[in-house]
Amino acid sequence: MANYYEILGVPRKATSAEVRAAYVRLARERHPDRFTDPAEKARAHEFFKELTTAFNTLSNDRRRQDYDQEQSKPKAAAPQEIARQAFETGAQKLKARDFHEAVQQFRVAVRLVPEDARYHAALGSALSHNPHWIREAIESVEKAIQLAPAEPALHIELARLLDGQGLKLRARKAVEAALRLAPQDPRVIVAAAELGVVAEEPPPPGGLRGLLRRKP
Repeated sequence: MANYYEILGVPRKATSAEVRAAYVRLARERHPDRFTDPAEKARAHEFFKELTTAFNTLSNDRRRQDYDQEQSKPKAAAPQEIARQAFETGAQKLKARDFHEAVQQFRVAVRLVPEDARYHAALGSALSHNPHWIREAIESVEKAIQLAPAEPALHIELARLLDGQGLKLRARKAVEAALRLAPQDPRVIVAAAELGVVAEEPPPPGGLRGLLRRKP
């Protein structure tokens, strides 16, 4: 619901006279007939409708009372805010090693904001602590990678999960993807070494000639 006090530019304790004075002033300044440009006239027309509704509501004692009561009711949190709170609670539960509750909280975040890679990655991390949930953990991390393919840490997490399941070839491909993204990242280097993947040495300056000059 629109904030009628903001539309009229008056405080919540404004008198009826102040409400009327604000309406008259704005109606004079923003009336659609004052504009010749079609786009500006259309915007003015929409504003004038809101302005009239605001005035009709706040200038009538009964309607104003009903409006104020409605405005004072607690507002339901937006899905993004609920997801953020669930994510933060899940992170706390994960740190406390309460994996079951962490999974539940991260599921809420993923369900409400499925386009956030962080939530999928966090769910995968929490799921990975239970051997019965590993398959879903892998799927969660893969989804995170789909949403944020340039994040090397996600590829490393996926590689470790795959390696733990004996899926060596897929794990190697995940590590290689991380190496392509961040070959100098210490986390990537350590993970690659753990999984037996060696980064390709970059070609020397000057191509083949440079290589020949390096030889004794």
